[in-house]
Amino acid sequence: MTTHTTGTRKEWLAARLELLQAEKELTRRSDELAGRRQQLPWVRIDKEYRFESDEGSVSLADLFRGRSQLLVYHFMFGPDYTAGCPACSAIADGFNGFVVHLANHDVAFSAVSRAPLGKLQAYKRRMGWTFPWASSNGGDFNFDFDTSITEDQQREGHEYNYKRQPGLTLPSRATPDGAAKNAAVCGTDLATYTREAPGMSAFALEDGIVYHTYSAYSRGLDGLWGAYQWLDRAPKGRNEPAFWWRRHDEYDKR
Repeated sequence: MTTHTTGTRKEWLAARLELLQAEKELTRRSDELAGRRQQLPWVRIDKEYRFESDEGSVSLADLFRGRSQLLVYHFMFGPDYTAGCPACSAIADGFNGFVVHLANHDVAFSAVSRAPLGKLQAYKRRMGWTFPWASSNGGDFNFDFDTSITEDQQREGHEYNYKRQPGLTLPSRATPDGAAKNAAVCGTDLATYTREAPGMSAFALEDGIVYHTYSAYSRGLDGLWGAYQWLDRAPKGRNEPAFWWRRHDEYDKR
């Protein structure tokens, strides 16, 4: 028998209406924050970033594919990984389907990782994805946008999520054992795995000039993880006492 509070439909409706007011307040606050994101000053990018893509060697401006806006997901797939991060893969399962809608609303999308293009293409085929995915291998892009660090930075400290991270602090995802287990299934050790971190960045292109407009990291990505938005509305919520997610082709058949 359930240990959760139970009640009549009338009691449920009263509680639901009270909650609805709080949800509406959150929606209005979310709209306000979206407006503040759009009001951030744009920062001109003068560095010449290069990427390897399905179309060959391209610039950051080329990733716009004729649009005026670009959203980038910094996908954790380091050069020494044998497969992409499972958490990033779960997020990618969500955005894979709506890239076409963004493209038809003047917004280009691309994932970017430091793994060589061949690894990204093979993993993309395995996962059945169609979104654009570019390799920044050998370049500074991921380092400049705080989603990759060097071994020295890992030892001495580095910037992530707009604050200084002490040396040897290893970012994880949601559960205490997540980073270690993710490292194992990515075919690498914990230190190598955690030299990459998740994030997203937004850019604008005007008069041939690329501007950086926004970036988010860590829990700032929660809203982009589609499955979490559904779990937040499930009876038991995220229910994460331990590491649970897998790549979509690795779950036990039920």
